[in-house]
Amino acid sequence: MPKNSKVTQRVQSHEHVTESVADLLAHEETLDYKNSSLNVGGAAGKKVPQIEVLENDGRPAWNSKLQYILAQVGFSVGLGNVWRFPYLCQKNGGGAYLVPYFILLLLIGIPLFFLELAVGQKIRRGSIGVWNYVCPSLGGIGMSSLIVCGFVGLYYNVIIGWSIFYFFQSFQYPLPWSECPIRRNGTLAFVEPECEKSSATTYFWYRQTLNTTSSIAESGGLNVKMTMSLLVAWIIVCLAVIRGIASSGKVMYFSSLFPYVVLFCFLVRVLMLKGSVDGIAHMFTPKVRLLLHAWMPQVWREGGHPGLLRLGLGFGGVIAFSSYNKIDNNCHFDAVLVSVINFLTSILATLVVFAVLGFKANIMNEKCVVENAEKILGYLTSDVLSHDLIPPHVNFSHLSTSDYVEIYGVIKTVKEGSFAQLGLEPCLLEDELNKSVQGTGLAFIAFTEAMTHFPASPFWSVMFFFMLINLGLGSMIGTMTGITTPVLDTYKVQKELFTVCCCIVAFFCGLLFVQRSGNYFVTMFDDYSAGLPLTVVVILENLSVAWFYGTKRYNWLFMQDLEDMLGFRPCIIYFYLWKYVSPLCLIVLISSTVIEMAISPPGYNAWVEELAQERFESYPPWALVMCFALIFVAMLPLPVVYIARRFNLMSDGSNKLSVSYRKTMMKDISNLEEQDESRFILGAKPGEAPASSPARKAFLTPGGTKPLDTNSLSPNICYGTSYQNAAISPTTPTTPTTPPTPESDS
Repeated sequence: MPKNSKVTQRVQSHEHVTESVADLLAHEETLDYKNSSLNVGGAAGKKVPQIEVLENDGRPAWNSKLQYILAQVGFSVGLGNVWRFPYLCQKNGGGAYLVPYFILLLLIGIPLFFLELAVGQKIRRGSIGVWNYVCPSLGGIGMSSLIVCGFVGLYYNVIIGWSIFYFFQSFQYPLPWSECPIRRNGTLAFVEPECEKSSATTYFWYRQTLNTTSSIAESGGLNVKMTMSLLVAWIIVCLAVIRGIASSGKVMYFSSLFPYVVLFCFLVRVLMLKGSVDGIAHMFTPKVRLLLHAWMPQVWREGGHPGLLRLGLGFGGVIAFSSYNKIDNNCHFDAVLVSVINFLTSILATLVVFAVLGFKANIMNEKCVVENAEKILGYLTSDVLSHDLIPPHVNFSHLSTSDYVEIYGVIKTVKEGSFAQLGLEPCLLEDELNKSVQGTGLAFIAFTEAMTHFPASPFWSVMFFFMLINLGLGSMIGTMTGITTPVLDTYKVQKELFTVCCCIVAFFCGLLFVQRSGNYFVTMFDDYSAGLPLTVVVILENLSVAWFYGTKRYNWLFMQDLEDMLGFRPCIIYFYLWKYVSPLCLIVLISSTVIEMAISPPGYNAWVEELAQERFESYPPWALVMCFALIFVAMLPLPVVYIARRFNLMSDGSNKLSVSYRKTMMKDISNLEEQDESRFILGAKPGEAPASSPARKAFLTPGGTKPLDTNSLSPNICYGTSYQNAAISPTTPTTPTTPPTPESDS
């Protein structure tokens, strides 16, 4: 064939390709290449491309930024800030514990909180939709989050029910837990033995409130008072979330702010009482032994694991709340702000708790001095002790703590051999302050006992338990949103009907916790249903975004998404935190949690009525099965979804994406195809750009040192062709016309 004929055929071939591409693009609506969120090209120095979002996608939105921030604060700040964080401080070195906690907050807490806010805001879906989009193979993350939310919501609302019961019991003077009840047997009156052996507040909690059994195996039947309180709690939660953020957003204005009012009022009032400063000083005074202990692995585990739970990571509530934001909201600022507020709230609550416990310790110490002074007077009267042992300046009618300590020291020295038989106690304030108490023991025993000594004690009791109700309500709203939002995004069900059904089912499931042995099941669910499963969920969230979000060419598409949303590229440190530091810390955290579970015997503290005290009991075999079943069920969706999608036994969930979001994705993907067609026409071979093409940006790493390979799309990776195919309209041609192969020159 003549050479000019071959040239002519090549020109015709290129013309044919051009016409074929033109025909293909004629079926598509006009595309804006520069505004594509998946644009990997563009001339150097051009303006950062902006994500195209349809404003009329029908998704609800927050009325204001303040409403959204209060919702996130209300969800993250919960009962744990009041009764768990102070205990961990006391147990692990006081103020020294704040060092590892704050370090882990910077390395894990804030970065992962930022990550969840960002993915929710970017994809505008609940936890199931978000992780189906980010990585379909790990779509079980969203389902595991939903199951954990269900487990936690079941027992968390029981605690709100307990607070409701105490709230209504507080409207009487004197408070019903201020004194032990008097029993009568004919003409004989006596103090209730169980109460006399323990204390009035302890007796009221275990016997009159819970009416608890002596073991988890003894059901004892339903506790009617707690059942009614649980019903009231679920009615309140249902009314708060029945209309989604339209109703819960308004509730958050009060439920998120009121606890701070109460905490500040408590702090001011308690600082006016004797001994409060001693409690605060005890909290922040470094203790050499505990200061060294603060650097032990267990302390770091207790600093990291509660930190994850306290910020609400892994539950899905953070993602759900963020999904109702505008696409250009500054979620980085929100992440830092909410994390700092959460941390400062824990500090404020710790100040209040230790101030109250300092006041209570002084009361109990003075009571100890009076009781032991009476013993000493009895020994002096019966000549067991000599009057010469008593310093001349001591006045037993006004015996101070320092005077008693002096007498105690003298008697102990002189009567060294028979001192133990005297039964005298040292009555040291430090011993009272060192008594560790947490959880329900802090809120319903220690705190209530301290409030009985407050002036106008019913008022402060009402305020305290109303604060607990609001703290719990804010967390329950986030938990319920973590359940309802993914389901409503995935399935077409009526929001109000689904919410009511969830609350009804949860109430009946919650009857497990309001039987007489229900307190032990609350402990079981608190220990096993959330801790390990949530940590696994969080690390998979981290890995799916940092390592699996897209193909190799989109390996760090997330940083570009953030730049598109925020208008600026986040600090480079986040790249390394998400990529390496946070996963490593979480792996160590999971390992230490598993080791702790292996070496610690699973059990609970049972209240023994005959002894009037708690005693550690191991779980029976059926309860052990139940403990590990909670972990197994919560993590079951992770391998099931992975295997099902690996072998194409399950849809990737792309058909559940909203129509508006699929349209946006379709435009982005079509832009990429248009780029490749252009390079095919202008280049020497498909996928090769001409030499005169402008330099292209690289988004693989923060520094952009490695350019993105635009031809590495694989159908078997996360954020791959499964969503692209779902986004393509049925009328869109999917098979381009194949150009004729030119003949060889030889």
